[in-house]
Amino acid sequence: MDTIVGTAGHIDHGKTALVKALTGTDADRLPEEKKRGITVDLGFAEMSVGDVHFGFVDVPGHERFVKNMLAGASGIDIVLLVIAADEGVMPQTREHFDICRLLDIKAGIVVLTKSDLVDAETLELAKLDASELVADSFLKAAPLIAVSSITNEGLPDLRDALVAEARALARAENERVIRLPIDRSFSMRGFGAVVTGTLASGEINESDELELLPSGGKVRVRGLQTHGKPVKTALAGQRVAVNVAGIDHSKITRGMVLVEPNILKPTQIIDAEIEVLSDAARPLRTRQRVRVALGTSETLGRIQVLNSSAEIAAGEKDFIQVRFETPVVALPGERFIIRSYSPQRTIAGGVVIDALAAKHRRKEFEHASRNLRNLLSAGNEHIETVRLLVDAAETAGLSFAELQSRTALKSVVLKSAIEENTKNSSLVVAGEVFVAADSFKALTKSVEAAIADFHKKEPLAKGISREALRESVTQFISADVFNAVITNLHSSGAAAIDKDTIRLAAHKTELSDEEAALSGKILASYIDARLEPSRLDEVLDQAIGSTRFSRTDARKFFQLHLDSGDIVKLADDFYFSKSEIDKLVSRLRQFADTTDARLIDVAKFKELAGVSRKYAIPLLEYFDRERITRRAADKRLIL
Repeated sequence: MDTIVGTAGHIDHGKTALVKALTGTDADRLPEEKKRGITVDLGFAEMSVGDVHFGFVDVPGHERFVKNMLAGASGIDIVLLVIAADEGVMPQTREHFDICRLLDIKAGIVVLTKSDLVDAETLELAKLDASELVADSFLKAAPLIAVSSITNEGLPDLRDALVAEARALARAENERVIRLPIDRSFSMRGFGAVVTGTLASGEINESDELELLPSGGKVRVRGLQTHGKPVKTALAGQRVAVNVAGIDHSKITRGMVLVEPNILKPTQIIDAEIEVLSDAARPLRTRQRVRVALGTSETLGRIQVLNSSAEIAAGEKDFIQVRFETPVVALPGERFIIRSYSPQRTIAGGVVIDALAAKHRRKEFEHASRNLRNLLSAGNEHIETVRLLVDAAETAGLSFAELQSRTALKSVVLKSAIEENTKNSSLVVAGEVFVAADSFKALTKSVEAAIADFHKKEPLAKGISREALRESVTQFISADVFNAVITNLHSSGAAAIDKDTIRLAAHKTELSDEEAALSGKILASYIDARLEPSRLDEVLDQAIGSTRFSRTDARKFFQLHLDSGDIVKLADDFYFSKSEIDKLVSRLRQFADTTDARLIDVAKFKELAGVSRKYAIPLLEYFDRERITRRAADKRLIL
């Protein structure tokens, strides 16, 4: 059982000494730390008690190094809130405690260090001070243990309490893809770049290909260590050192993240719910520039409060959008801390709800807040989360890749959630895209209405083209979704499809007596012309004569005959009566039956059809296309 323990507390309250007393390891590794006697960066140590293995992250207590403390707080299971018995609760004690609470750390132990320096009465006062600090918090029922790192008094009790807390932890299912926030990077002779961190999710195997975000470079895992020993696989919740190939360690910095390739995406906008600390000096306001500690990174950004007042008062919760100045890697459900830009002070903390958010305009705030509230309520209910995300995408829908980048769920987990939604008819599968059933139904009605509107405007047209129909509804519908709607209309019997033309099944072309007369004249012109028809405009003008119709009107009636197949197009401005074409085909095949080779040349064809070369060539080429004939040198084989 692996458990990550983090220290928290004011400078010089004995955090590093406590870790050394517990583990035998001095977590201060930097020359500056040795010289100054204070912790300035993260330190690490390990301890095993029975089957429980503890990885300790020792954080600096000085206010100047809270940035480093925050990087170490990522991934903590149990916090040791360290308070010196001879000084009691101090400013950084309170800030560190607020950070742990805002990060939603679930378990912890309050440790009163330096117990050997105070008498019993002072120790009791320190206990009262500590109890008052943690009242009504996640540490209200936590063990409160007095220890001395010098005499080792209380250390056995502390070890027992750590084991008890570790065994009581609710272990989250490891359902998300590989994600390792990097808190340290260095180079080892003969090995190359090494990164360390607490594996937040997934499993890393030796030889895996991973992606380094937000830079986007690919690396290969050359080796792994956990508990200081080489392993083939590292599991979620473990402290891990990864030897990576394909990059120089100087290109890797704290705050970067190793992830499964081609799934997660860097972002500069997140939607979140935040809580402003009750002792914040002023409300959190829209456009306020802040420092955001997310994972092991600290990034500058600006706040957009998603309410009408554009601010959140001290002690209040609300929804915000954070717009970062540089890309970050964020996941839904990930906790973060907000600190003021200057002077640097922790003022709020929250939870990421949408890690790939789009900018919200003021008129969208209410709708966005409602969606965020629903997503927050869904929590780890993946079926509901998928449904809500797809629903929010409306008619655009979301692909599997888009859903995975927004949820970070392993493929098998996401597939299961999608399948459940399709089974209960919440989602419609549209090619490679998933659309909410209600959105698909509404879109289908809109498309059906658009076809009906076209029939109303163009009653003589056979139907509307696919592209014209798609543009008339919305150009932002993906081809997958649009095709699924058309297929649905066709399969339900509501619409008929003829190649790229779509019409309502109930649509019928009804002509008035005048229109029917003109239509008849056009068809008769082609029948009478037999195999030597005039140009189209001439046919139309002759048919119109002195009627009230224009050439544009006449073209619509001509199109009706073309759509019905009464008139056939052979080439540009070469149109023939279908009945005359059929007669010619019959004569052609009768001729073929009289010859052993079934061959005919152009001259013989002109004689058989009774036409000039002007018409003979287009006719023969049409027969080739229709596989009535096939070229054989300078002749045609009649099939």
